[in-house]
Amino acid sequence: MTTYTVPRDHLVYAMDPANPPALRVPGGSLLVFQTRDCFEDQIQDAGAEFTALDWNRINPATGPVYVEGARPGDALAIEILDIRVGPQAVMVTGPGLGVEGDALDRPTVRVFPVEDGQVTVSGVRLPLRPMIGVIGTAPADTPVPNGTPGPHGGNMDTTVIRAGSTLFLPVNVEGALLALGDLHAGMGDGEVSVCGLEVPGEVTLRVSVVPACPWPLPMVQTATHLYTVASALTLDEAATLATKHMSAFLQAEAGLSRADAIGLLSAAGNLQISQVVDPLKTCRFELGLDLLAQLGVEPIWGTP
Repeated sequence: MTTYTVPRDHLVYAMDPANPPALRVPGGSLLVFQTRDCFEDQIQDAGAEFTALDWNRINPATGPVYVEGARPGDALAIEILDIRVGPQAVMVTGPGLGVEGDALDRPTVRVFPVEDGQVTVSGVRLPLRPMIGVIGTAPADTPVPNGTPGPHGGNMDTTVIRAGSTLFLPVNVEGALLALGDLHAGMGDGEVSVCGLEVPGEVTLRVSVVPACPWPLPMVQTATHLYTVASALTLDEAATLATKHMSAFLQAEAGLSRADAIGLLSAAGNLQISQVVDPLKTCRFELGLDLLAQLGVEPIWGTP
């Protein structure tokens, strides 16, 4: 099977139906996306001047890719096969950034070598946990900057979007126009400083078309769990939306009443925060595949 490579010089800064495709591929294709970090590799050492950063070049995504046969109303099933990260990670924080931006009096730029599968932060050795921060399809009309998440995906900063997971995104325009970037060598839920361990890298994935997809999107399936992902202006709204999406999935796929669905979610599901620092906040709702199996609901893609 042909593997298609999307080079890191094909960058977009918004998910936009007007973006020209970097390439066209048939459904079921293997793709390698080469990415720059969320600062477009502007920071190469700890001496980089925070004030010199070009903030118009933040959160570049590589792509987009036109997936042949993908039509509005379909979904893309994106099987994330591998994430390889670069030799160093960077982080910044400062006044007005992140949860403690109101208490910081100056910006800080830090660079962390990636060594032996680890990154050392504040004296603590952390194993690599690569994930994708920005991945999305084009919205139907108005462009969405890459820094903003939404129903199309985008800057969801969700730690379960990692190798071994399958992400489902809506197709809003012909070809879907898939793009991704903002890789992290690791990130805690919340991304509270405004950064994860930001790295360039490469993502290998398989992209397939799910015709006339009925599911509430975005969704993620791992080897053990299913997640609904939702973004909204407030954390409360995002949490409510993620929960309602999982409830709707149970009602449609397992035939549960609304009362029974929300009861099961309250007893056995987990509502989790993805990020609290983007223009829209993101939450996810987690439900075990083993519980779905008891309801007769098979994994929504392949065999976990």
